[in-house]
Amino acid sequence: MTISKQALRERYSPKPVPKCHICGEEMTIQRMSASRITYGCKGEGDDGYFKFGRTFADEHYEKSRVTVVDVSDPDVLALLDENLQLQREKDAIEAVALALRDDMRQARELLEAAEKRNAEQREYYEGVIADGSKRIAELEAREVSVSEIRKNKFIEKTEDELDGDHYTICKNG
Repeated sequence: MTISKQALRERYSPKPVPKCHICGEEMTIQRMSASRITYGCKGEGDDGYFKFGRTFADEHYEKSRVTVVDVSDPDVLALLDENLQLQREKDAIEAVALALRDDMRQARELLEAAEKRNAEQREYYEGVIADGSKRIAELEAREVSVSEIRKNKFIEKTEDELDGDHYTICKNG
């Protein structure tokens, strides 16, 4: 069941002062009791003065008299205003939530891209490290004679001075 808030607002808002259906002037309150208000026209003429003869004013008053039931309720209007304010706040919160959701989606996409880049770089550098480890193992396993070392000009001593020994080049010296 949906309730028309506009209909409630119109129903519980104070009623405007009615106009006289005879002369069109704004009517005045003649009598009030509980929620009933009786309005009547003063019976003035077009120029703002009473017409000659009291009968015109009395007849005008009798014909123009209207009783209005005032069911206006300021508490209902206050609740409607509060409801409207809460609805606006809810809409604002939903807008913020949607913006945050979009930001989170974008951050997730950036994180996934960064993780993918890191995985690619890790794979590349693990390959570089493996190749380097193989090369180090090859160099450590290789036996080099003094003549080879001399050929490569690593040492200045002759083979006789080194007693003809073969040396293994290793990582620790």
